[in-house]
Amino acid sequence: MLKRRTLLATSAALALPAWAQFRVEISGVGATQVPIAVLKFRDEDKTPNPTAVIVRADLERSGLFRLVDGSTPLDETGQPNMSEWRSKASDALLAGSVARLADGRFDVRFKLWDVVKGVEIGAQATAVDPSELRLAAHRIADFVYQKLTGDKGVFSTRIAYVTKGGGRYTLRIADADGEGGQVAVNSAEPIISPAWSPDGRELAYVSFENQKAVIYAQELLTGKRRVIANFRGSNSAPAWSIDGKDLAVTLSRDKGSQLYLISRTGENPRRLTTSQAIDTEPVFAPDGRGIYFVSDRGGGPQIYRTTVSGGNVERITFAGAYNISPAISPDGRTMAYISRIGGAAFRLHTLDLAGSAQPVALTDTSDDESPSFAPNGRLIIYASRAQGRDVLMTTTLDGKIKARLVSTTADVREPTWGPYGR
Repeated sequence: MLKRRTLLATSAALALPAWAQFRVEISGVGATQVPIAVLKFRDEDKTPNPTAVIVRADLERSGLFRLVDGSTPLDETGQPNMSEWRSKASDALLAGSVARLADGRFDVRFKLWDVVKGVEIGAQATAVDPSELRLAAHRIADFVYQKLTGDKGVFSTRIAYVTKGGGRYTLRIADADGEGGQVAVNSAEPIISPAWSPDGRELAYVSFENQKAVIYAQELLTGKRRVIANFRGSNSAPAWSIDGKDLAVTLSRDKGSQLYLISRTGENPRRLTTSQAIDTEPVFAPDGRGIYFVSDRGGGPQIYRTTVSGGNVERITFAGAYNISPAISPDGRTMAYISRIGGAAFRLHTLDLAGSAQPVALTDTSDDESPSFAPNGRLIIYASRAQGRDVLMTTTLDGKIKARLVSTTADVREPTWGPYGR
């Protein structure tokens, strides 16, 4: 097998709520950061999720912002003293309020100022249910991120990951910071290879509940699932096509593990690769025409590229003797993957697909796995190991800002970042 961990999976259950119990630890310093003060929102202490705390953590985790301390009482109705904030070297200022309404909802309001120019950048107000307070805070962080960087934020998107604890394996769906988790699948058997559909409504995954590997797709809203691949032998490594109509999978139905394209209904499997090697871990290129995958056809696992029509195969990685788990950035320019260093350390790398640059190691850890790009391409989530525990990490593309999403109850693996839209 090309993957270092045993490929086992799951038995499905109805979607039930559960908290992931994460906390975020951030390390590193970015080269260029926007200094911003995010003031405590008026009455946020009266809510279960303090808005400003969540916004600050989101912005800091992105690596593009430097938080400026500020305790000045101010909400969206006030007018900041711009000279005061300029003296604190703050380029931007965010303030707001959270008020409980008579119907039980919360009225969340905020305003963002450009301190350098002394002008208001934008403001919003929304009423949300208590269960949506965290999402409201993430959307505020998205607003700030887009206004100050020009790129779309990803803080209100979701991730999926697998936890192991108490003899149970659980596939969870959570906010991009690892909080607010809900159970999608719960099993006494291991769960692997979750993959988001492009519309964010389904997850594909692999299950061994019938004593063999079977690929399922599950609707997140209803918990309803269907079989995608249950052929003789192993069925593994699902990856959705860009339009969501098909999945690339690894099947051993015809002896040997090879790539196939199969419809989202589990019909019409079509073989893409023909080799004596193990071909696995497919992932679609953003243009929808190419598929990257891992193969040991050259003697050791390397990353290759083919087309959805099963055309010529092109080798992509040459540095290092063991390269696996490709992930392609949304713009198609960068590939993240895991490379074995020195025979024992598995580290996250990136490779510029458009140029001739050498691979760049983003970590100095030794047990990295499963990289996945944020939908704006600015962050990568991956699994690693720290202090004897399996943990989730995010990193900027230059590796300078890392955030550890630390689970307090279970080991955490197999992360995958969901698409926009929620």
